[in-house]
Amino acid sequence: MSSIKIRSKRMDGKTQIRTLITHPMETGRNRDPETNRPIPAHYIQELTVSVNGRTVVSGALGASVSKDPYFAFMLKGGQAGDKISIGWRDNLGNTDHEEHVVK
Repeated sequence: MSSIKIRSKRMDGKTQIRTLITHPMETGRNRDPETNRPIPAHYIQELTVSVNGRTVVSGALGASVSKDPYFAFMLKGGQAGDKISIGWRDNLGNTDHEEHVVK
């Protein structure tokens, strides 16, 4: 099961894309309350959004983004049937990818 949930909505000639990513987004500065040892850093470094195979958003993220981040984008144009693809890569080399078709 993917860690990415995607929703889209057409409005006034634009397409709104909303995504929720399940990820711990740990900074590496927090400590485990039971052992008092540092919790290793684990955060998304790169986020990519593509529409019909063309990259429209490519962003570098850091450790300061909150746990389970939510992102929203407004695209000019777009139409029903467009294929939205969202992917991420984190500092440990993990990746995930999800696709969605605009209705």
